[in-house]
Amino acid sequence: MINRGIEEGSDNMKLKKALLEGRKIIGVWGVGHVGYSCMSHFAEQGVQCIGFDVDRAKVEAINGGEMPVLNMDYWLGFAPDSLYRTGIARATNDWKELIQPQIAVHFICIPTERMGEPFMGALMDVCEKLVTYKDDPPPEPPLIIIESTLVPGTIDREVLPFLENRGLKVGRDFLLGAAPRRDWFSSPDKSLKTLNRVYGGADAISTNTMKEVLSIVCENLVEAPNHYYAETVKSVENAYRHLGVVLAFELSNAYPNVDVRTLLELVGTKWNMETYFPSLGVGGYCLPIASRYVLQGAERPEELRLFEQTIRTGESQPAHVVQSLIKRGSKRVGILGLSYAPNIKVHALSPAIKIAACFAEQGVNAKIHDPLYTPEEIKNLSGAETFTFPGDLNDFDTIVIVSGHREYRT
Repeated sequence: MINRGIEEGSDNMKLKKALLEGRKIIGVWGVGHVGYSCMSHFAEQGVQCIGFDVDRAKVEAINGGEMPVLNMDYWLGFAPDSLYRTGIARATNDWKELIQPQIAVHFICIPTERMGEPFMGALMDVCEKLVTYKDDPPPEPPLIIIESTLVPGTIDREVLPFLENRGLKVGRDFLLGAAPRRDWFSSPDKSLKTLNRVYGGADAISTNTMKEVLSIVCENLVEAPNHYYAETVKSVENAYRHLGVVLAFELSNAYPNVDVRTLLELVGTKWNMETYFPSLGVGGYCLPIASRYVLQGAERPEELRLFEQTIRTGESQPAHVVQSLIKRGSKRVGILGLSYAPNIKVHALSPAIKIAACFAEQGVNAKIHDPLYTPEEIKNLSGAETFTFPGDLNDFDTIVIVSGHREYRT
């Protein structure tokens, strides 16, 4: 949808100007991958940012100029440390610092999953804190932008009723919308600045104000009809990918004597084909639970049988891999990579953890190495011992490469 322009003298443009001139501040709730990158991008444009997080060690590291996320400077395309040392962006453990009249925009970047299931508890906790601003209301209604992945319909079912039940009205007391993040935190050419950014507000004022604020950083804005479409797009697009990835698993199982990876590379030469490859499982915050978000938000979830099967197959893939290797005689296994993807320290739903557990259940000794994790972290997260790379590789009859870290490739 084509964005409609806004006149220079409008309230929306005044907010953008106030942010760029330092008269207004952006508040960010949660400073993990999404929140830290949000703060860094806006601060790099000269906008003051304050980020709240419950992790004290993370807050101290950020304010000292350290990046809490490995390789973030590579993904951002610039070094953010000076932004935090000079104070144009900073983090805090005191959420009340974000409830002040100068905070004109709130980005909500908190996790919305727990134990592999959609979980909106942290989101509603932020909403509970946000409503306290009405005790000292700002001169203009603050803009709330939810960047976190949501179950479709969350804003209408939970967020708006919660705020309205506390006497707040959208358009009068606050502006609200969704703009889910699509960043690919392993490639600098797919960043918050360059990727298509879908956004939509709960009313026209919210949508137009979101456009002006997001345009400070985002070059390619795509307006959705409203907040519902904007919040739903993230879970649906990830569920599409989830289907494709799991189909690759099933093809490799159905054609055990075929090099399915090569087959799918050939399939991918067709102009309109997205190419997925069989692997050891699905990990990370997004794909493994994307289908659950879509099912939970659907009015008729019984019509989404493909997603139900996708979840079952995806979750069973690590066990299938282990059984296949045991049949081949694997008895001493070395697993390379605890994180779910290369060159990032994120172990959420990592196949490595599931594979190590499945081997242990079968009485097979499996050890894990990951250059991004200490031996203590590996033990606490997976229960497995670690080993030295590459010195101990000869101790194993099988090597399972879960994450293609640069150290392994070189």
